[in-house]
Amino acid sequence: MTADARIRVLVAKPGLDGHDRGAKVVARGLRDAGMEVIYTGLHRTPEQIVRAAVDEDVQVVGVSILSGAHNRLLPEIVAGLRKEGLGDVLVVVGGIVPEPDAVNLVAAGVSCVFSPGTPIAEIAAFIREKAPKRL
Repeated sequence: MTADARIRVLVAKPGLDGHDRGAKVVARGLRDAGMEVIYTGLHRTPEQIVRAAVDEDVQVVGVSILSGAHNRLLPEIVAGLRKEGLGDVLVVVGGIVPEPDAVNLVAAGVSCVFSPGTPIAEIAAFIREKAPKRL
């Protein structure tokens, strides 16, 4: 990645969860941290999220979820990215995810689960360190 290349991040809200304030705060914070952020909007299916990741050529997919459907939706997103040849894309999750579920999500391929209140600087630092480099 060149010195002036920006990390591309897709911020997505899957399922029926209609609360997007946190996703918008994180999207703006990552943008202010110098990343290029694409926000999908509400009520996206795993397939729509994967398609957007492919179309936008992102290095990171950030999923905001509060609905409790994380155990079903996140593995579908990770599997869809792998199927499309994007197994190197960093998948991070923010929202209400109980610790035992977070452990299972990481085992399923999610890179990190951020709990509510995590500072944006911490999320941005994690992404900068772990996101795959692209030319």
